[in-house]
Amino acid sequence: MFNVLLQKIVGNRNERIIRKLWPIVDEINEIYETYHHLKDEDLIKKTEDFVQRIADGEDPDDILPEAFALVKEACRRLVGKKWLITGEPYEWDMIPFDVQLIGAIVLHQGKIAEMATGEGKTLVATMPLYLNALIGRARGLKGDKRFLVDGEPRGIAHLVTVNDYLARRDREWMGPVYESLGLTVGVIQAGMSPEQRKPAYNSDITYGTNNEFGFDYLRDNMVFDPFHRVQRGHIYAIIDEVDSILIDEARTPL
Repeated sequence: MFNVLLQKIVGNRNERIIRKLWPIVDEINEIYETYHHLKDEDLIKKTEDFVQRIADGEDPDDILPEAFALVKEACRRLVGKKWLITGEPYEWDMIPFDVQLIGAIVLHQGKIAEMATGEGKTLVATMPLYLNALIGRARGLKGDKRFLVDGEPRGIAHLVTVNDYLARRDREWMGPVYESLGLTVGVIQAGMSPEQRKPAYNSDITYGTNNEFGFDYLRDNMVFDPFHRVQRGHIYAIIDEVDSILIDEARTPL
């Protein structure tokens, strides 16, 4: 009886965790309102500023509200714009809701976020992928060669999904969000040659399947010349359908 009463008062562990995130969500939304007046090119300048601040030693978690607010602003500016996704016309109509901001914070923290179909998991992933790509770029500014492509800083953030179609769809769907913020984005597909894979991995953000990421890792460990490796490292990844990939499919060796 006492335990039931206590749970009603303080909630379960997940509820307590989420309750602590609401002040961050409020801060994101407050900052988001201040970004409306920025010019489009100012969004890219903001990205460069975030990278420099992280390189100078600022904690990425302290930049998170500003970074997530900037992604939300980029989404707002895309509303009504049209492009093709897997050959089909699409009109953008999404701006992250508060619950999606919470999901994004949780993913940045390295936790599992359970979201139902239709709650916008694909959009949620853009925010932590963006922030962690910035962390990579900051390491490039400080001279870490893994985060340099032709002398320019690049992040290493991967989105792992279950099949080639979803990888391509999500890259084409979310690509304009990243690109409007000055980041590069690539996709790995089955049948690609090493010459095609390398530019995709040289992007700040790369979409692909667990099989493609896994086999590329194995092949990279068999090459004699490091130049022929296609991957630059494994720093941050978001796994879509994590239960399927890490439990169900994990029973089948690569």
